[in-house]
Amino acid sequence: MAVRAVRGAIQVDADTRDDILEGTAELVKAVLDRNGLGSDDIISIVFTATPDLTAEFPAYAARLLGLTDVPLMCASEIAVPGAMPRTLRLLAHVETARPRADLRHVYLRGAAALRTDLPQ
Repeated sequence: MAVRAVRGAIQVDADTRDDILEGTAELVKAVLDRNGLGSDDIISIVFTATPDLTAEFPAYAARLLGLTDVPLMCASEIAVPGAMPRTLRLLAHVETARPRADLRHVYLRGAAALRTDLPQ
């Protein structure tokens, strides 16, 4: 098994607790599903949120999904002028037999515009 990193992002509609929890859960599930991963494969996840999202910690959504024994951390993205607003990102470190080229990074909703080079 190799240690690999998987990226993902999602744009949410508003800075509300529900939008952040629902968007984060959707993103985590999509990353796991598209890569054939389970909770035991996850080493850690780093979540970031754009500075306009402060209503809830994205990591709390992962805890609600059952990732209670996975190290999780939240951080704020830097406030780059013109950057996409209301965006949650994740960087998951996982154990997998898949080669790096076979991993599927996940960009959902408006965040799909961040990586038009990737298949959706």
